[in-house]
Amino acid sequence: MSSLAPASPGDTPDLTGFLSEVDLTLSGLDAPTVYIWIERDAAGTIVASTGFELSDDRQHALIRSVAVHPLAQRTGEGTRLALFALAKAAESGAQRAWLFSRRSGPFWQKLGFATADRDDLARALASTHQVRLFAESGQLNREIAWSRPLRADLPAPIRDGPIALH
Repeated sequence: MSSLAPASPGDTPDLTGFLSEVDLTLSGLDAPTVYIWIERDAAGTIVASTGFELSDDRQHALIRSVAVHPLAQRTGEGTRLALFALAKAAESGAQRAWLFSRRSGPFWQKLGFATADRDDLARALASTHQVRLFAESGQLNREIAWSRPLRADLPAPIRDGPIALH
């Protein structure tokens, strides 16, 4: 069984620190419309996170906060986390997944994502924290958008045990 657990408001400070270290967006982490799961190691340190935000019509999901501790990168953990978020978004009724990524395009392409029009993403997910932040700060114009359809039958990967840090 996966050791991912829904993040609670009490997790926000640790989650903020973790996502800052891996250079991911911090906007809206404590908002009830942002769905985030975390994994902690035996010492209680966050070593992984994944999540999404839904559009107002719940047809579109913005995948976000997919990160693993640097020592667990290139072990398949990122794929597990991404597939988990995609499955949860599909379970929530979303028909299409979107994300921003300037650095990890090849990773997302392996999961079926293709480059997308960032203005289409911004329209579909205009109310999400990340899109609002990027639009207000001017960062939206520097982002690369990715998208793929979702299926309700997308399996959520399950793995026994905690992430092994090497």
